[in-house]
Amino acid sequence: EFGLRHACAMGREVLDIAGKALRVGVTTDEVDRVVHEACMERDCYPSPLNYYNFPKSVCTSVNEVICHGIPDYREVQDGDIVNIDVTVYNKGGYHGDLNETFLVGNVGEDGERVVKTAFDCLSNALSMVKPGTLYRELGTKIHKTAVANGCAVNKTYCGHGIGSLFHTAPNIPHYHKNKAKGVMKVGHVFTVEPMINLGVHGDTTWGDKWTAVTGDGKWTAQFEHTVLVTEKGCEILTQRENEPVMCWNRDLLAR
Repeated sequence: EFGLRHACAMGREVLDIAGKALRVGVTTDEVDRVVHEACMERDCYPSPLNYYNFPKSVCTSVNEVICHGIPDYREVQDGDIVNIDVTVYNKGGYHGDLNETFLVGNVGEDGERVVKTAFDCLSNALSMVKPGTLYRELGTKIHKTAVANGCAVNKTYCGHGIGSLFHTAPNIPHYHKNKAKGVMKVGHVFTVEPMINLGVHGDTTWGDKWTAVTGDGKWTAQFEHTVLVTEKGCEILTQRENEPVMCWNRDLLAR
């Protein structure tokens, strides 16, 4: 009953609730509170909390923050893009991990472009997930999608196996010509989560030892799902309700 599917379904519910809390003027700390309470209501633990001393229950990455942003008292502003990355751990001992980037208020053209490109990068990569695909092949598809839209792929952070462990094998780079080992087989479960930058692919980490930002300060966006390899291809375990294949709908991300 409290298996991997349950963990992923709970993660989806929590992210949807967090997304509804997001608006101009709200702090990322408030989003963290909403996430924490939603986890408690579902008998889940927020996996990021105290993970290698991470101090909060969710990652909130705004504008030039690539990933692992720590919720704080900054108010979200009109025109920001905000990634909310949720992972929950259920009573059965499984993690479910997903994220989305939201468009807050009147986002500029570049912001819109990087968010849509990040969505397409994940969608295109997941279309390749099936038995026999090499893990390293996803990076080429993501790279081509990003470059076609004038964007770059971050090389530091990768998708990962997930289940009873938050992060485990395989390691899934999102960039071209990567050396990832392994072939997809039925039953494999992992995340794909390309981080797509408007400028350079490089990143630096703040003194808090978590917050990763773009090397040039330009904006960045990301989407993530936990997926299962099936006989037919790919089952998105963290899918939106009634959305078995990723489908772009700006309204669902607009705040």
